[in-house]
Amino acid sequence: MGASRPVANSCQLPKYLAAGFYRGMFYDIGATGEVDPLGCSGLAVCVLPVPRAHDNNAATVKGEEELMRSHSYAGTCLPVGADITRPSIARAYDYSLGGKDNYDVDRAAFERVLAVAPQQREVSRMNREWLYRVVRYLAGQAGIDQFLDVGAGLPAVVNTHEVAQLGNRTARVVYVDNDPLCAAHGRAMLAQNAFTHVVCGDLLEKGTLLENREVLGYLELDRPVGLIMCGLLHHLDDALDPAGVMREYIDRLPQGSYVAISHFWDPAEEDPELHDLAARLQRAFIECGLGSGRYRTREQIRAYFGGLELLEPGLVRLDDWWPSGPAVQARPPEALMLGGLAYKPTSVLSLR
Repeated sequence: MGASRPVANSCQLPKYLAAGFYRGMFYDIGATGEVDPLGCSGLAVCVLPVPRAHDNNAATVKGEEELMRSHSYAGTCLPVGADITRPSIARAYDYSLGGKDNYDVDRAAFERVLAVAPQQREVSRMNREWLYRVVRYLAGQAGIDQFLDVGAGLPAVVNTHEVAQLGNRTARVVYVDNDPLCAAHGRAMLAQNAFTHVVCGDLLEKGTLLENREVLGYLELDRPVGLIMCGLLHHLDDALDPAGVMREYIDRLPQGSYVAISHFWDPAEEDPELHDLAARLQRAFIECGLGSGRYRTREQIRAYFGGLELLEPGLVRLDDWWPSGPAVQARPPEALMLGGLAYKPTSVLSLR
């Protein structure tokens, strides 16, 4: 990442706007430095005033404020945490999966998405099942025994560690989320699992999460890691360069590691009718729904793998990625997500 990209630690009060994957409503910063909700009036700038308690040096504070003012990121928002007056991506996703860790505001936001795509719940289920298949392959056939699951959200019915540890009880799983409520909930549920840990951290941390001290306390980066970005990068705004973010992670991953990504998909010229649906869905998510959710083309999503070799069947629609058997029902039109798994070779010869 370039020096101009703002970084954040949203588990405390961030110094900068954290990123396009923050949850909630739209916000703008006024001349007084106060954050004001804009509701569903359209795209808005989401920034956070610098908390002076972090640094009393006036020159440092002034430089940070100037940096913030020089960047405007549309469709980004602050982490919701325990605030039940604003919708949360994590809680709405929980609702879409039939969970109970959500509130009226989250359900109302997701219902606005359902008004555009009535079967969007099925998309959430497909995304979750894709994750299960990926982790099962990595923990089994690929022999991966340590995982970094970024943007993990709230615990669901079946989670990454449960799949990974089915065949290997000592497989290590580190969950990371920038929402302190998600992290606290995860820690409470996993307190008795010695091989599973929850870290409150940010995808855009300086040096990436692969240099985060807490993460490094659980993972051994001299051995392969399974890096999971399931339904995360579409919450990162274009201005924050998701491809550049992923290149930094891939560069730091040990050889022999794997990268799993699922992402909202804009078919573009592949299917003009579904392209129109993707545009409506993006508007529902960003403008009047949950604050973020970018639908991107196959080429854009492919770039997030940083040139790594994709395992068969490649970057495909979720239910086409190693399905467990023949389709039992027709794919809903709103199932606009692609998923893929890539491998970082141990040598140049591995690419052949």
